Amino acid sequence: MAGKVTVYLKAEQCIEVKKPDVTVGDLMAVECTDPIMLSKIKTIKVLKINAKEQKRYVMSILRVIELIHRQYPEVDIQNLGAPDMIIVYEKQQTPNKLFHLCKTAAVVLISFVGAAFSIMAFQNDVAMAKLFGQVYELLTGSPSDGFTILELTYSVGLTIGILIFFNHFGGRKFAVDPTPMEVEMRLYENDIQTTLIQNYSREQVEIDAGEPHPKGRGGSV
Repeated sequence: MAGKVTVYLKAEQCIEVKKPDVTVGDLMAVECTDPIMLSKIKTIKVLKINAKEQKRYVMSILRVIELIHRQYPEVDIQNLGAPDMIIVYEKQQTPNKLFHLCKTAAVVLISFVGAAFSIMAFQNDVAMAKLFGQVYELLTGSPSDGFTILELTYSVGLTIGILIFFNHFGGRKFAVDPTPMEVEMRLYENDIQTTLIQNYSREQVEIDAGEPHPKGRGGSV
């Protein structure tokens, strides 16, 4: 149809909002050649959050398309993002710097102690000290005193290897590639989001087309 307006939507799988009245523009990126239509679509209300009842919702993109077509049935909509969205409501609060600092210190301490204990347990299991002693005596002909060039180079090499593997030291990266920890955290995050969407869909509490609000949950349009 000549003159028909096409609107492109692109939403992430998980979106955090700061206000209870959620609009299309709060949830996703919107693109349209008509700037007037673009501004109107961005202000369409898609959800009113009742923070006392629920702070997390799962909404289908079909619900957003349905709400847009209610007001502008002539618009052609193309979805380029996720088919389902997790909407998390978080009130905007001033972060407690002291609490954040203490939490960071606790995480660092626990991680350091756990990693150190794991390395020591591994060395003890494989009898690394005994092995180094045997190798040192084989090469030099004299018994090891417990701290030789082998232990020194092994310690330095272990530290360098860990830094290179995790590609991170302090606030710096040695390469632009994501670190193994970042990859694992992203995979874990994706698994959590996929499971949440599947659970909401199976329990029939996902906000979908034709449903004004999720069954048994707070929130409405």
